[in-house]
Amino acid sequence: MNRSVILLGILGVLGLGVLSSIFIVDEREKALVMRFGRVVNVQEAPGLAFKLPFIDEVVKYDDRILSLEVGPLEVTPLDDRRLVVDAFARYRITDVRRFREAVGVGNVAAAESRLDNIMRDQTREVLGQVSSNDILSSDRAALMLRIRNGAITQARALGLEVIDVRLKRTDLPQANLDATFARMRAEREREAADEIARGEEAAQRVRAQADRTEVELVSEAEREAEVIRGEADAERNRVFAEAYGRDPEFFEFYRSLNAYAKSLQAGNSSLVLSPDNEFFNYLKSSDGARAAAE
Repeated sequence: MNRSVILLGILGVLGLGVLSSIFIVDEREKALVMRFGRVVNVQEAPGLAFKLPFIDEVVKYDDRILSLEVGPLEVTPLDDRRLVVDAFARYRITDVRRFREAVGVGNVAAAESRLDNIMRDQTREVLGQVSSNDILSSDRAALMLRIRNGAITQARALGLEVIDVRLKRTDLPQANLDATFARMRAEREREAADEIARGEEAAQRVRAQADRTEVELVSEAEREAEVIRGEADAERNRVFAEAYGRDPEFFEFYRSLNAYAKSLQAGNSSLVLSPDNEFFNYLKSSDGARAAAE
């Protein structure tokens, strides 16, 4: 009985030792076998791997392409026009042994902190050698390639490979942005004022032309009216003269009737005349002036 228990215990310990000596490396990972803090083996191929049970420790690292966001940083190009740049990098852990030696137990977080500093230094260095127009232009692939190439050597000391670098955003700092907007607003307001002034000038020209045309038309119309009025007066006088020549008595009668119509209207001043005044010749007798004369 005791032998069976002891045998089972030994088998259990052996089985546990065998199980603890086996570990699996995923195809998306790389593994380090650590013994007393030292790297004794590197397992990069996926599948089963072995280590000393209860002694060795396995540390796994991601073998996929990773992304690092580089926060906003200010750069000063050659034309001293400060810009705020956002970037990101794609990298990969290529040498896990060197990576472990470089960052220790800090792992990926410590490596990304150091890689972030590398990216910032390279971005400032490369963008500081060109003008802001080159940075703001759409064709800036050469600049990103220069930043990547500059970061590759330094990142290799960390066991990393920088695969790609991209500039996401390049803007003016907020203070410069406000000043630029104010300058743009002032420029637009100046252009608007110029357009308004030109419009008012054109309107003045149109109004002046219209006023001159109005004066010319009114003057021409008044001149024609005076001519027509003069011609009418002349025609009237001619008719009156002709009528007087043909029948002076009728003409005198017509003139007397007009005088009566004008003097005897309502509201006129009172007339004080003697009964035998010549003004009433055509009112006193049906024979008119002839009877009065006889």
